[in-house]
Amino acid sequence: MPKERHKEKTDEANSEDAASKHTDEYQCSGNVEIDFPGLCALLDMKDIPTVSTKQAASSTTEIEEEYTAAPNRSKACLQVELESEDPLSANKLTVFGWKVDEQIARVLLKMFPSLDKLQSLHFWQAGLTDQMVTSLMNTVSLCSNLRVVTLEGNHLPERSYHLLLSEGSVLTHLYLRNNRIGDKGAHLIGSALSTTRSANHNLIFLNLAFNCIGDAGAAHIAQGLRFNRALLMLSLCNNQIGDSGAAHLAAILSEFALTHEEVVERRKMRLERPRSLTQSKAEEQGEPEKPLHAQEKVQSVEIVNPLQDEQVQHRDGEVFLPGNKTLASLNLAGNRITKKSLPLFLTSLEMQGEGRRLLRLCLQRNRFPPECESYVKIMELMTLRDPLNKNSS
Repeated sequence: MPKERHKEKTDEANSEDAASKHTDEYQCSGNVEIDFPGLCALLDMKDIPTVSTKQAASSTTEIEEEYTAAPNRSKACLQVELESEDPLSANKLTVFGWKVDEQIARVLLKMFPSLDKLQSLHFWQAGLTDQMVTSLMNTVSLCSNLRVVTLEGNHLPERSYHLLLSEGSVLTHLYLRNNRIGDKGAHLIGSALSTTRSANHNLIFLNLAFNCIGDAGAAHIAQGLRFNRALLMLSLCNNQIGDSGAAHLAAILSEFALTHEEVVERRKMRLERPRSLTQSKAEEQGEPEKPLHAQEKVQSVEIVNPLQDEQVQHRDGEVFLPGNKTLASLNLAGNRITKKSLPLFLTSLEMQGEGRRLLRLCLQRNRFPPECESYVKIMELMTLRDPLNKNSS
């Protein structure tokens, strides 16, 4: 019996190696209806999910996706949205409510680079693993037009979601709702948004709703927003954020004081570029930074790190940096915020002044009465700012 079992295992291994070789040699055509079942057959899969195609009603990518009717979940089905009647024009793939195992993941990753029109991937309760998300991130760079990824209801033990926000990521929209990300996952995401030396430069929309993120997680996200100047819209609704987390988020909207480590890093960055000896000496002696001369300004036009912003303020021995005015929409509805932190938001919003600034702030369904004075003032201020209200009027 042991010899027979060993022979069976050897035969299985040889069979898997042969299937793997055939799969690697397969040349994808870009037609999902042909490539997907073809690759699955090469892997000797028994229950191959069907492929359902439909033509997109609109080429516009919706910022918030709503599903009015769930597809038939009795049988696994890979949904493909085509940009036109051309079967090679797949611009969106959806896995809705069925488990993606290692073989299916391998097939999908094999196909992705051949889908020239692919713009959006959506995995809803697909049972993805950390390894699958890691492989997905490595493949995203090979998809020239892929910009939107949705992972909903996919709990990853190692919380690898932050890999999709890496500095080199080309994604512009990332939906990570209902993944139990928690404070540890929020810490990783915050670091991916920015550190003193790196930042994500392409992501403009991030949805982290329904993820059990508390005050500590909100603080990490706020830390990531200190030096991120790409993100326009952030949703943290329906989490567990209280006044402490809200205070950190409110603080980055207006000018904030740099920590000692950030001041040191700022000086290092400034020393790395050509500067006058006089200014270098002044910094070493702790004197306020002087404006750069015209020649030096020409050399600094490529600076993108906000930590090197010239518009700093020196007060009471601290260095204050202009706040994040890139973020245009912040959704904190359905959390645990009380009226205690509302004055902080109001002050930060008022300090933002004109020009680029927060345009929408959602605070509904928190732990304060709607008639609260600070909340009323915030809503009045945001109503004046909201471009939608201006257009309608």
